[in-house]
Amino acid sequence: MFLYLILTLVVLIPLLAIVLDSQVGRALASRLEGRSLSGSGGIDAERLAFLEGEVDRLGREIERLNEEGEFVQKLLTERASGTPTPLPSGDDSR
Repeated sequence: MFLYLILTLVVLIPLLAIVLDSQVGRALASRLEGRSLSGSGGIDAERLAFLEGEVDRLGREIERLNEEGEFVQKLLTERASGTPTPLPSGDDSR
């Protein structure tokens, strides 16, 4: 019985070392460290502020693209209907 316990320990120690040194073991360790240090699920205030800024920037970019799309759609509709688009004042290109 004692021999089986020693043999099991001799086999488990290298296996445990291999698992803990793998990418999965490192990911688990960093996840556990992140939770214990910040206490908020691993997201600190600086990262949260950065993500909020990115969301705001992307929202403004979507609004700009939407306005551009509406403008192009308006131009295409006017062109298809045959009504000429008036040129801005001061433009003598015609």
